[in-house]
Amino acid sequence: MAKVLVTGGTGFLGQHILEALVADGLPAGDIAVFSRNGDDALAERGFEVVVGSVTSRAHLAQAAQGCEFIYHLAGRVDRSPSALGNMMRVHVEGTRNVMLAAAEAKVGRVVYASTSGTIGVSRRAEDVATEDDPYPLEIVKKWPYYLSKIYAEQAALQAAKDVNVDLVTVNPTLLLGPGDDRQSSTGDVLKFMRRQIPSVPSGGMSFVDARDVASATVAAAKLGRPGKRYLMTAANWTIDKFFRQLEGITGVKAPVLKLPDSAARMAARVMQWGYETAGRTPPVDRISVEMSQHYWYVDATRARSELGFSPRDPDDTLRETVEDLRNRYGLPVN
Repeated sequence: MAKVLVTGGTGFLGQHILEALVADGLPAGDIAVFSRNGDDALAERGFEVVVGSVTSRAHLAQAAQGCEFIYHLAGRVDRSPSALGNMMRVHVEGTRNVMLAAAEAKVGRVVYASTSGTIGVSRRAEDVATEDDPYPLEIVKKWPYYLSKIYAEQAALQAAKDVNVDLVTVNPTLLLGPGDDRQSSTGDVLKFMRRQIPSVPSGGMSFVDARDVASATVAAAKLGRPGKRYLMTAANWTIDKFFRQLEGITGVKAPVLKLPDSAARMAARVMQWGYETAGRTPPVDRISVEMSQHYWYVDATRARSELGFSPRDPDDTLRETVEDLRNRYGLPVN
């Protein structure tokens, strides 16, 4: 019987966590990967693959039996306002189900992978968030992904108290690095390389290598303090700097056009309407433009001091992200 359950183990972070668990000495046969669609490749490598949905308590209750730890990573990324209902089901209801299943199975600890966007987003460049800052509900209320993740964190904390489950939450920033099969995190780098970003947003971003987050998340099962959150980042940069760094690595010219925020939002609305009217997906959507006009800076001191989080040089992460995308999509070296 598996000793560790990983929900969302087939995703970008999940695959790196599986590698980190095995590198830490846990046999693949002791790791159950909870996946909606299964994964033959993981099964062939010796992992126990459990097909199920986090919206089903019955599926989770069975999968959690005998486990010492649960790493709860399952989720969806969708920036469309129409996705709120689905986001709430997957993130809030699903997270609550994980906590209840953990209590029923007497699991030692749940490590929940949330996002830094539940804490670290501001309209001011000078703000750098810590774990003790309040939820920025007023800012994210129109962004379904981050709003649902805030409610999911709150649901997890409440369930931990109600059913006496040991919970640790990790809050990484934008995940980069190799291995993002679905482009859920590295998609904007791919758009840059394809010259699909027309202008430079006014805000700032924060990013980290998924492999470094995976190592620290595995460590959180033993080193994290119950009820605490851990922000993880490698770099807080303006988006202008991020684009200039990518230009130096890829040889692709960074956009130089800088529009007033209101004009950029209007242009994004018009572009989105035009593409969707033609039955196509726009390269840049309205909500992404709004988000890029904010600052997502965070402080990772707690993760460094308590989990041994030690991010690699952000330029190395960017180089390996670019190399991986070139190999996947046959992009030329400029």
